[in-house]
Amino acid sequence: MRRRWTVGLAGLVATLALAACGGNPAGVDGDLSDDWRPMSEPKPFVPDAEVCHPNAVESGYLAAYSPVDCGAPHMVETVHVGEFTGAGAGAKPPAPGQKEYKTAFADCGAKARTYLGGDWRTARLSLSLVLPGEEAWQGGSRWYRCDVGETGSLDDGSVTYRSATLKSALAKPSSLQYGCFTPKISKEVVQEMTAIACTKSHRSEFVGIYDAPDKAYKAFVDDGETIHKACLNAVATYAKLPKDGNLAFRTGTIYYYPTAAEWDMGNRGVKCFSWDSGRTYTRSIKNGGTSLLPVN
Repeated sequence: MRRRWTVGLAGLVATLALAACGGNPAGVDGDLSDDWRPMSEPKPFVPDAEVCHPNAVESGYLAAYSPVDCGAPHMVETVHVGEFTGAGAGAKPPAPGQKEYKTAFADCGAKARTYLGGDWRTARLSLSLVLPGEEAWQGGSRWYRCDVGETGSLDDGSVTYRSATLKSALAKPSSLQYGCFTPKISKEVVQEMTAIACTKSHRSEFVGIYDAPDKAYKAFVDDGETIHKACLNAVATYAKLPKDGNLAFRTGTIYYYPTAAEWDMGNRGVKCFSWDSGRTYTRSIKNGGTSLLPVN
């Protein structure tokens, strides 16, 4: 084989030499380099939206990218893929606490609401922002992935496996949505909130989200009175109660606020619940009015 290859190569060189001496054939300009199409710039990898993943991740490495069918067991679902621009597309990826990161997280929240058919914060769901790995970022990737996952309970924020898509999951009543609860309280501190059917005896019910102002986390946490009043107003709106001086004598509140890490991501949503230490209910207090919640 080697001998035949050597002969063939020599013959090719001789042929090219003769062609060079005798001129170019018709239609050939003799310049081989200008007949090649220019190579296009390689495009960075961008993940797909509306796909599911077997694991929840913080960085989206291409080597670990292996979407699965949403009907198969999985942990998270990508509801949207966006792109950092301007200051957010600098030499380093934005970090939690930075304006560009929080802007992307807010975009994820809005896109998740459309995809789910409701606010993810009103249900046993988590929202995470996934960015490219460091090498991918240096290679030009500027995307961000918005992943939503189902959590265990109000008190257990760990993501669990599921085998169905979350698309439009909140567009109609769902077991994912917060409802009524039986609180376990010790020394005026809520230890646990156990979900229960609203037709069974209970003292607490989810009434809505209070969007807290953007300020220092410690200042937010230390101002419990403002959070309580905001949630009291949420109870009034939910139960159709007058927002007057008697409101605090009709109901109390329980609230769950974001952790420091969630606050840095941009989550400002406080989960508000009604709370009645003197009465129990066997129905939802929604639209119950003053007859269901009289002054204590």
